[in-house]
Amino acid sequence: MTHFMDAFVDTLRARLTGPLPGRTAQYKMASLRRLQELEPHPAPPGDAKVACVLNLLYRQNQRWHTVLIQRTANPRDRHGGQVSFPGGRWEDSDGALANVALRETEEEIGVSAQQVEILGRLTELYIPVSNFLVHPFVGLLHGPVRFVPQAGEVEAVLTPPLEDFQQPANRKVTDMTVNQAIVLKNVPYFDVEGRIVWGATAMIMNEFLELLD
Repeated sequence: MTHFMDAFVDTLRARLTGPLPGRTAQYKMASLRRLQELEPHPAPPGDAKVACVLNLLYRQNQRWHTVLIQRTANPRDRHGGQVSFPGGRWEDSDGALANVALRETEEEIGVSAQQVEILGRLTELYIPVSNFLVHPFVGLLHGPVRFVPQAGEVEAVLTPPLEDFQQPANRKVTDMTVNQAIVLKNVPYFDVEGRIVWGATAMIMNEFLELLD
C-alpha cells in the first residue's frame, strides 16, 4: 500500500509542475452564463479579490478521497449553502498564497497545517459574481483523518472518493436557481453523495481529474 501511495503522490506532484490542463478543462464544467461572463474578459480585473482553496487528498480503505464542505446557508454570502473546497480570502498576515489555503482548512475543518503537504497548484480561476480570483492548491493529508466543522460556517464535511467524480454517470446537467430569481439553464455538475457540486468547485475539480488522466 505504501508503495502505491508513494507512486501516486510522486506522479501527481510531477504533473502539477508540468503543463496543466488549464481553463480548457475548467470550462467543461462551466454554465453558459459563466462562459458568457468570462469570454469578454479573459483576464481578471485589477480590483479582483484574492482567495485560495485546497483540494485535500487522503487514502483510506484502499481508496483516494478528497475533502469538501457544505457551507452554511447565509443570505449575505453569495456562495452560502454550496458545496466547495475549504478555502477563503487572502489576508495581509498570510504572506504566501499557500498559507491561505492551509489557514482556512484549519479553521473550516480542523486539520492542522502541520498535517498537510502541499503538492502543487492548479490554474487560477476568476469568479465574476463575487469578483474573486481563486488560486487552487492540492495537498496531501498526513496523520489521523479527523475533521471538525467550523461552527456557523460549515454545515457538514464531505469526504467522497475521487472515483465518484470519475464515474460518467455522476456527471450531470440541471437548471439552477441562484439569488432566488436567476435561473441558469443546463448547468453541468457532479452528483456526489446526492449533493450538487457545481460552479467554481466543479471547474477546479475537472482540471484536477484531467491532470490525473
